[in-house]
Amino acid sequence: MENSSIQQKETASNVVITPEALLEQWQGHRRLTRRVIEAFPEKELFNFSVGGMRPFAALAMEMIGIAGPGMRGIVSRKWENIDVLMEEAEKNAPQTKEGLLQRWDETTEEINRLWPQIPANRFQEVDKAFGQYEGPIYWNFFYFVDNEIHHRGQGYVYLRALGITPPFFWER
Repeated sequence: MENSSIQQKETASNVVITPEALLEQWQGHRRLTRRVIEAFPEKELFNFSVGGMRPFAALAMEMIGIAGPGMRGIVSRKWENIDVLMEEAEKNAPQTKEGLLQRWDETTEEINRLWPQIPANRFQEVDKAFGQYEGPIYWNFFYFVDNEIHHRGQGYVYLRALGITPPFFWER
């Protein structure tokens, strides 16, 4: 038997984390990012930046624009174009913190609704997320989470620059 065939069998039969635990890990990150959004004063959420980076509201809209459509793509195997999604997210972005939090919560509900529709073997399938990023679904999923962590880190820098103590990163 070829080495790759052995690895595929082992991958398919050895579960390191359940889909439910994976969802809880992601939702823990989302709860923390939501608290970062809440920590911003309204004006600074939409206008403050450091070093030419986008304001945190724009970063949050990117996270929203990846999470919901990403879940729909995983479930349906039909992916929207990422550039179009980001344009739409920017064009239709809420203009208040309350509106942004509402959009965040709607996306969280969509994730929770769609998650049970993902068959366990889907995470091992190769797909081309958003028409650009080809790899196993678990790899694309980790990108969603990594992207959120990266941008949340920018939010932490912004909050510190504003003299605001951000939420503890381990309290998810």
